[in-house]
Amino acid sequence: MFKRILIANRGEIAIRIIRACRELRIPTVAVYSQADADALHVRMADQAVCIGPAPNRDSYLHIPNIITAALITEADAIHPGYGNLSEISAFAENCEVCKLKFIGPSAEVIEKMQNKAEAKRVMKEAGVPVVPGTEGKAWSEQDALRAVRGFGYPLMIKAAAGGGGRGIRVVHSDEDLRKELVIAQREAEAAFGRPEVYFEKYIEEPRHIEFQILADEHGSIVHLGERDCSIQTSRHQKLIEEAPAVGISPGLRARMGEAAVRAAKATGYTNAGTVEFLLDRDRRFYFLEMNTRIQVEHAVTEMITGLDLVKQQIRIASGERLAISQRSLEFRGHAIECRITAEDPDRHFVASGGTVEAFIPPGGPGVRLDTHLYAGYRVPTFYDPLLGKLVVWGEDRREAITRADRALSEFVIRGLHTTIPFHRKILANAFFRRGEYNLNFLRRRVMNED
Repeated sequence: MFKRILIANRGEIAIRIIRACRELRIPTVAVYSQADADALHVRMADQAVCIGPAPNRDSYLHIPNIITAALITEADAIHPGYGNLSEISAFAENCEVCKLKFIGPSAEVIEKMQNKAEAKRVMKEAGVPVVPGTEGKAWSEQDALRAVRGFGYPLMIKAAAGGGGRGIRVVHSDEDLRKELVIAQREAEAAFGRPEVYFEKYIEEPRHIEFQILADEHGSIVHLGERDCSIQTSRHQKLIEEAPAVGISPGLRARMGEAAVRAAKATGYTNAGTVEFLLDRDRRFYFLEMNTRIQVEHAVTEMITGLDLVKQQIRIASGERLAISQRSLEFRGHAIECRITAEDPDRHFVASGGTVEAFIPPGGPGVRLDTHLYAGYRVPTFYDPLLGKLVVWGEDRREAITRADRALSEFVIRGLHTTIPFHRKILANAFFRRGEYNLNFLRRRVMNED
């Protein structure tokens, strides 16, 4: 096991990792920007190192400063959390060069899966269903029009090196494609440093279903069931996740789970990861992408399996074998996660910073809150607006929804706009309660209700 782990992240995920390390009796090192000097993860870690000014590029994305912090504190492993450097292959490679264990997959796997077109090619070879589309390249207008002739509209233009819902455009005609292609290529270059894009058949009214996987360094791979992540904003940012997904039959779950395991094997994957699928109205599923890190929504899987996924990550990275098998896994009850963010839904989810004037967390049976907030904390506007994850468990979906609404009614964060009222609006929606939703749910059923 490791003697000391540096956590290359901030916010609630940094605290989540610290808690797992404490239970494993592993000392932790926090890193922080000047804007985060009073952050809770800094107080909770055994050591803390300032790594630069407030902007992400000068602190949490600054690889030399983070590697240096690990070396001077004599850490022997780095946990990247999610976001920031977690899916940057150069960071994993630097860790390896400096003899620091990166708690995640190899740099080679990260690089392969970050290139969405390459990932799609790998999945096709492994027999995992993929959405019809093209390879990623810097297309000319005429080449693009010829390439998409066989797919039909609507189509999606996607950044080949993209992720997090950025660099995506939907086109419905040749005219749309001509107009949006240049814009999409510029967006891709600005966001990811590469202008390559690819085209993909647009699946209408799909659901976003993802499978959690664990893979050790000895060849064992298991999936931990699915999560439905279809409640998303127009910017493809997830708001609510639940497990298990509504309407997934045991047979479909088995087929999708087997495809997820096949995807992991095809890439030589190790550690925790997520294989994401689109599920259409006819129950056909297609590979979307593979996230090579712990997910924000990992807690819903923990609630229905009883597993601590962060501790599993650390154990796998230290060379331990998985202590679970596919047959031994049991799923119990239903879990729902509400991502509480510092945003104003009434103003198109514009970010909202400020000082937390009052903070009253919810509690009671089956309620979990992962957060870095406290009364008096000033929420900076430099980073992701996630304030916390309210996760509830119930014997069934009806109880989980009721419990989530009850917990949200108790939850008080004063001093800034949050999505708490908006989450209650979603939970009260009759279509959501019946499980009748897809990726268009917010636009069709919630945003236009009033």
